[in-house]
Formats: sequence, C-alpha cells, structure tokens
Amino acid sequence: MDSHETHEIQADRRRGRGASTNRTGRFEGCERVRVHDGWDIEEDLPKLRTEVREETPRSVINYVRSPDLPFDRTLNPYRGCEHGCIYCFARPTHAYLGLSPGLDFETRLVARPDAPAVLAAELRKPGYKVAPLAIGTNTDPYQPLEKARGIMRGCLEVLSAFNHPVAIVTKGTLIERDLDILAPMAAKGLVRVGISVTTLDDGLSRAMEPRVPLPRRRLKVIRHLTEAGVPVRIMTSPIIPMLNDHEIEALLKAGKAAGADAASWIMLRLPLEVSQLFREWLHEHRPDRAERIMARVREMHGGADYAARWGHRMRGEGHYARMIADRFAVAARRLGLDAPQPPLRCDLFRPPPKAGDQLSLF
Repeated sequence: MDSHETHEIQADRRRGRGASTNRTGRFEGCERVRVHDGWDIEEDLPKLRTEVREETPRSVINYVRSPDLPFDRTLNPYRGCEHGCIYCFARPTHAYLGLSPGLDFETRLVARPDAPAVLAAELRKPGYKVAPLAIGTNTDPYQPLEKARGIMRGCLEVLSAFNHPVAIVTKGTLIERDLDILAPMAAKGLVRVGISVTTLDDGLSRAMEPRVPLPRRRLKVIRHLTEAGVPVRIMTSPIIPMLNDHEIEALLKAGKAAGADAASWIMLRLPLEVSQLFREWLHEHRPDRAERIMARVREMHGGADYAARWGHRMRGEGHYARMIADRFAVAARRLGLDAPQPPLRCDLFRPPPKAGDQLSLF
C-alpha cells in the first residue's frame, strides 16, 4: 500500500467532513495507520462523530508579533473547528495537542468554558494596555459547538462591559444571535465583523467547507448585521487558482449588495500538514485539475507548496499573484469597498466595578 491508501478513512465514515485522512501529528514519536489484517471480512467501523473535551486556560489573550497582521492579540474560545474547511491554515495547531491536523481537527474539539472569566481577569490587570482584540483568526468562534456552549457570547459580554474593541471573523450564522450585544458595541465604534464567503457555488462550498452555512446564507448574515448597524467586510478568502479565482468580482458585488462596506482577500495558504491534506482533497474532488492547481500554487512560492515569509505568505508572488491583486483592487475600487475604515475606539475602555465595589459618583 502507498501512503495515501494507508491513511485514508472510508468515505462513508467521514461523510460531511473536509479531510480524508487522519495522519499522526508531527510531534508524535509513533505513527498509527490502519492496515488490512488478511481476513476476508472487512471490519465495519462507525461513522466519525464530533467529540468535545474541556480545557481550563490560565490565559486566553494570545499576543502575536507578526508584522503582516493588522492586530497584536487574539482570543480563541475553541480549539479545532467542526466547519472542516479543507484549506484552513490553522489545522497544524492541532498537532500541539497531540492530535491530527486532519480529521481530528474537525472531530476532536476543545472547549474553553472559563474563557470569559479568565478574559475579565486579564483585562483588569493594572498593566493591561488596550488594543483591538481579534477573534476568529484561528478557529471559528461561531462554529456549531457555540450554540450549546455559549463561550463566545460570554466573551462578548465581558468585552461589552469593559468597552473593549473587538474584530470578529466568522462563517457562522450564529453571530446573529448576539446582535443584542454587537449592535450597541458598534454604535460606540467598538466592533467590526468580517464574514468569509469563499465561493457562490453551493457545490464547491459543500465540498471545501462541509459544515459551513451555504454562501447565500452568509450573505444574509452580512445583510442582517449591517441593518443592525454593525460594520461588515466581505472576506473573499482564500483565493484558489482555477477553483474560485474567477469569482472575485462576483463575490465583491454580492457582498456590496448585502451591505458590506469593505473587502479583503488572502491567497490560498498551505503550511505544514495543510499541503498534504489539500492535495488529497484535490485528487478526490477535482482530479482533472489537481496538478495544474498545485503548479500554479508552487509558482507563487518559489517552487514549494508554501513559503511562510512575512509579507509574502498571504499573497504569494509572480505574474498570477499580481494579476489577482490587480483584479481585486479594481473591483473593490469600483464598488467603493476600498476606502480606509475608521479605527476601533480604545478610549472608552474602562473595567467595570466588581460586585460590592463602591460606585464612583463622577
């Protein structure tokens, strides 16, 4: 058996999932694979189910120093993401938990129920210096698990009480549930939301993002947020050669029609294990163009599947990358989606009184 056959999970067991394999994480000393034991009867294995365990974090604010990011701190209510987007650049982080960036990333999730309380404690520290907090940069805070757990909502309640600015990225419709918090924050200039719409093709979306709401539903989310006064940008990310690159103009037009006031894009990123997972996906779902897509990807990264250099990793380089950047810029300018956005306000930040504290009269 070759490596792909050894690691592949039966299609009926992983229906509704993005990855097709579950290779051992890169930090593990041993690798586990499934092999035929020689008996004629094939073992009937159960369908993969989502498992959730809890984690008690000592800190929930993660400080980042990447020069090509527009924020310096993030928060993640969950680890792993049931949305199962095959292209997700965050998949390799699951290896830090001793789990696979493949199907484990989609099915073995970690919830952090104490995140709101820990966040409040961190914001109260005397040395804390306020700056916008980014949520949704690693895993989606509004993935299906949030409906039952409500951890993201708890974090928003804390941020609202502290008048702390926040930028949220999501593909989930559950964000509409929290409009009672988001709308008042937006009126104070404390929140912006990015809604990711990768394609307008339902079939492609279902294949690449198996548990994400369909594109037309995400466009409705943009409409509902903007009608409530919450500023929204449409995120046409990732742009994938010969899969969704022809949709750039249509995506921006749809986002503008739904009420978005800004737009952004990122080229497909394939760090570490994501490269192998994406290539497996291509050979299963788009075998007729798999090699051409990867050839174009490598063209943008000096012959490799991915180059992680600052200032390069988000957009790639070369003729194709410049063409995509130019097309996006022209379309965004034509639709008025390229204007600079006002910064989120930091001057309103105030820790609220604790229970029992003497309230100030001034």
